[in-house]
Amino acid sequence: MKIRPLHDRLLVQRLEEKEQVKGGIIIPDSAKEKPQEGKVVATGNGKVLENGTKVALDVKAGDKILFGKYSGSEIKVDGEEYLILREDEVLAVIG
Repeated sequence: MKIRPLHDRLLVQRLEEKEQVKGGIIIPDSAKEKPQEGKVVATGNGKVLENGTKVALDVKAGDKILFGKYSGSEIKVDGEEYLILREDEVLAVIG
């Protein structure tokens, strides 16, 4: 299934954090926090201002981004989990 977000929204796939063991203690998956880093899968066409002009997005498909802990809405498509969030919820683009 192909999904294209509308306006200034982004479709993001979370990047899994590398498992780090400190002092021999392994933290179960249920106790781990969800990663706040992801890869942009698809973007909308841009934000429409009140006067009708369209502003292009700074983020593009393929970018690695950081986003807030409680940002966006989680969805599931074809067994894969994604996050849909607005461009203004993106904190940074990773080099």
